[in-house]
Amino acid sequence: FFCPEFQVAPETKAVMKWLRSIPFVLSASLHGGELVVTYPYDYSRHPMEEKMFSPTPDEKMFKMLAKAYADAHPVISDRSEHRCGGNFVKRGGIINGAEWYSFTGGMADFNYLHTNCFEVTVEVGCEKFPLEEELFTIWHENRDALLNYMEMVHRGIKGIVSDKFGNPIKNARISVRGIQHDITTGN
Repeated sequence: FFCPEFQVAPETKAVMKWLRSIPFVLSASLHGGELVVTYPYDYSRHPMEEKMFSPTPDEKMFKMLAKAYADAHPVISDRSEHRCGGNFVKRGGIINGAEWYSFTGGMADFNYLHTNCFEVTVEVGCEKFPLEEELFTIWHENRDALLNYMEMVHRGIKGIVSDKFGNPIKNARISVRGIQHDITTGN
C-alpha cells in the first residue's frame, strides 16, 4: 500500500513512527466534504478498478465500528436522502473506502497493515473547508458519535499474554481462527 517510489513527508514519517511506538488499537481520521464513515481497505485490491469493494479480513469488525459512529451521529443516521450524505442512507451511513473511491497511502490501511490499530475515516460535514463559525455545530454533531466510537475500544478480546512467571510477552503473535490477520502484543 506504500509504494517505494512514493515520497513520504517528514510529518508522515513521524506519525508512522509514533503509531509503531504506542500500542493504539482504535483511531479515527476526521475529514470534511461529505457525511459518511468509511473503513478499510481504502485501496482496491485491483488498482485499475474504481469503486470496487475491498474488504479486510476483519470486515465484520470494521462495519461494527463504522456503524457505532454513524448510528450515533444525528445527521448521518437521518434517513433522508435529500441531504448531504443522503446517497449513503441505504448503506446506513457507512461504506468500504475502496468501494467509494480507491486511493493509496491512506492512514486507515497503514494502521491495519502495519500496527494493531483499527481506524475508520469520518467525513464530518459537507463542506471540505468549513468556516470558523460552522465548527461549533460540527463539533456538537460529532461529539456523541466520537464518544460512542471510543467506547468500542472495549469490544472484542483483550487481556495480557504472559509467560509462566506472569511476565508480559512482547511481540507475541495472536491469531483468531477464521480471520487471516494476526496482531501482536505491545511492549
